Amino acid sequence: MAHLRVDFYSDVLEQATSMTVLLPQHTRTRIGAPARAGDTDPPVLYLLHGLTDDATAWTRYSSVERYAEERGLAVVMPQVHRSMYADEVHGAPFWTFLSTELPAVVDSFFRVSRRREDTFVAGLSMGGYGALRWALRQPHRFAAAASLSGVLDVAARQHGPSVSATDPLMRRVFGEQDIAGSDDDLLAVLDRADPAALPQLWLCCGTEDVLYPDNVRFRDACAARGVPLTVDFEAGDHVWSYWDAKIRDVLAWLPL
Repeated sequence: MAHLRVDFYSDVLEQATSMTVLLPQHTRTRIGAPARAGDTDPPVLYLLHGLTDDATAWTRYSSVERYAEERGLAVVMPQVHRSMYADEVHGAPFWTFLSTELPAVVDSFFRVSRRREDTFVAGLSMGGYGALRWALRQPHRFAAAASLSGVLDVAARQHGPSVSATDPLMRRVFGEQDIAGSDDDLLAVLDRADPAALPQLWLCCGTEDVLYPDNVRFRDACAARGVPLTVDFEAGDHVWSYWDAKIRDVLAWLPL
């Protein structure tokens, strides 16, 4: 695998940013040899980081590079800071960056497949929210999406008992308007979605995780709407040892 740090200028963010990229390597027996039969642009996974992480976290704290190599999968890990993958009310338009500019930048820099059936998204915690937000709002782009310990009910957290710890973040990102029913509310977006048009969805969360109730509510909402969902709930907490094991399961589940 090639392991790259890519620094580039974002027109949407109006600032320099970075991403970590893993690319499968097709070794040639001699320089300039023609491509072998079967050498094609690899499928690509957009892998999103959590609230306290950055574009390097997945490669520093998990073995995703080794797992992706086994699957012949390119992996793109963008940096979005503490944005909740949203167009921040008092900040930068990270949703527009993610959903519009980033795929175009990746297509311009790298030879990866552009086909829906070869494109996937996943993330942990805040990134789980970002992954499902992207997949539900742009289902035409992805064949599959996965959330690991995702923050999946931000509307409940806006006014919930734990809001004091995140209140400045919620105000900066979402402003003073209620999230419930908006395009930032995954449960509302899910309710408006056409189940037949959605990508395959996968959900995991440890039963000891503080975000477990969010994930149960999302599971129940999918069941109520008739949305197919692969669910993996077992013992585990909000820790990298759990996510390292589960991202391998996600990659094995992807329809490659």
